[in-house]
Amino acid sequence: MKLSLLKPLFIGIILLCLWLLIGVFGDFPHYIFPSPQAVWLQLTSHSELLWQHTLITLIEIGLGLLLGFLFGLSSALLLSFSPKTSSLLLPILVISQAIPVFAIAPILVLWLGYGMPSKIVMAILIIYFPVTAACYDGLRNTPQAWIDLAKTFKPSPWRLLLKVRLPAALPAFASGFRIAVSVAPIGAVIGEWVGSSEGLGYLMIHANARMQVDLMFAALLILVAISLCLYFSIDWLLRRFIWHV
Repeated sequence: MKLSLLKPLFIGIILLCLWLLIGVFGDFPHYIFPSPQAVWLQLTSHSELLWQHTLITLIEIGLGLLLGFLFGLSSALLLSFSPKTSSLLLPILVISQAIPVFAIAPILVLWLGYGMPSKIVMAILIIYFPVTAACYDGLRNTPQAWIDLAKTFKPSPWRLLLKVRLPAALPAFASGFRIAVSVAPIGAVIGEWVGSSEGLGYLMIHANARMQVDLMFAALLILVAISLCLYFSIDWLLRRFIWHV
């Protein structure tokens, strides 16, 4: 087995041992800090219920990532192509990040309802800025020597953007996309906490109200697993297909 695969396994075993030790020596009530055995029992006995809610959250995260990526990349290209547009849109982007996420979520639920659209939009809002900012920084920091060399062939502005500046921005974009993948589940779960009838966030709120802390921990573990799988999968793809990331 490769060393890169052994490291996460080793860290997981250490965290599990710490969890067991805290449960044994901390002497916490089960409704405050459930044991790993109790959480595993919930994972196995409520596997169908957990899978149903996990599927909803996965769809929200996936669509949020896809649309956030497309909107972010399009905005970065627009900002880099037109200086006038950049001077108008950049302040709006910065102001949008000053609004707390929890303040936006109830408004989205009010406008879009308790269904999936409000959670997808929530994920898009969280993903959009890091993708836009990272890609825009990469585009405007293209090495001047590359641009000067390309201009000897007299390319059109769009051709220069797509053939030179965009490839040069890929490493910066990869960094922004890694951040976006890490925070994507936050948007979906916050939306489910504020108002929903399905999803892992809804299940956690529902379990908390019924003092089913072990079920809440089971949903939390699934969210952690989703986040880790997304991050390492995207990281592997970026390293495979983009140089110098």
